[in-house]
Amino acid sequence: MWKFIVRRLLITFPQIVFLSVLVFIMAQLMPGDALTGLIDPTITQEALEIQRERLGLNNPWYIQYADWVTGLVQGDLGQSYRFKTDVTAVISERLNNTVLLSVVALVFTYLIAIPLGLISGRYNDSPLDSAITGYTYLGFATPIFIFALVILWIFGYQLGWFPTSGSVAPGMQPGTMEYYLSKLNHSLLPGISIALISVVGTVQYLRSEIVDTKQKDFIITARAKGASENRVYNRHIFRNSVLPIAAFFGWEITSLITGTVFVERIFGYPGMGLLFLESIGQRDFSVVTALTLLFGIASILGALLSDIILGMVDPRIRIK
Repeated sequence: MWKFIVRRLLITFPQIVFLSVLVFIMAQLMPGDALTGLIDPTITQEALEIQRERLGLNNPWYIQYADWVTGLVQGDLGQSYRFKTDVTAVISERLNNTVLLSVVALVFTYLIAIPLGLISGRYNDSPLDSAITGYTYLGFATPIFIFALVILWIFGYQLGWFPTSGSVAPGMQPGTMEYYLSKLNHSLLPGISIALISVVGTVQYLRSEIVDTKQKDFIITARAKGASENRVYNRHIFRNSVLPIAAFFGWEITSLITGTVFVERIFGYPGMGLLFLESIGQRDFSVVTALTLLFGIASILGALLSDIILGMVDPRIRIK
């Protein structure tokens, strides 16, 4: 197992290096530069060139990339031209909100997906199975931002069950129980919105696993020995079907990245996704490149985690 993990890590490192090069080049290809829209429009061209020279914006891209990577290695993500402070500090302020939102989304994803998958697989071809399968098809076809807008309109504005924006109620004292409960309350609706779309793949996969497993010879043998139907499902079918779902955990982390970007924008939730979209509009290249790199690394590490979990669950896929 350790050899398998080491090999996957050796593959992961070049992926991260290639990602960093790609992210930096794409940022350089964006129109304008870090000073666009952030300077006095009456400034002279000479003064503007002096500022660009001072910030190293006139250097070739590979020199700027080398300076950027050097800063990354030293823990310096650069300066935000919009917030006039370190990018690390800007991202740290939003990171806690995004982590909370992601945890809430993951918890609700599995709380919803596993029961639906079990019911759909156990009672396949029944009206209940058709209803659950129909929901998964609807989830596959519906963009997450459309789904989130509908959820916000119904449960936020029409019913008023949840806050419609922000990450905490005004006037809350940080560190108090009321503060943390308010943070959790503000993350519930966007988290549930992400979960209700994220569950569809897991439900379909779990249903297929159960339908396939209950036709295996060892299940037929268990029934022939007189085992009750509940025992057959709980001890044999469920246990063998749910293990591969553990490998989806890493991919769920990857799917959350896309979901949080759009959902945070729709709900006005101040996380890294909203910061990312705002930074693009403000041409804050340091923040954009740092967040894109972090999102990409999270995706790569999520895939790595999935491979490792799958290797533990199914030793046949390990590289000899």
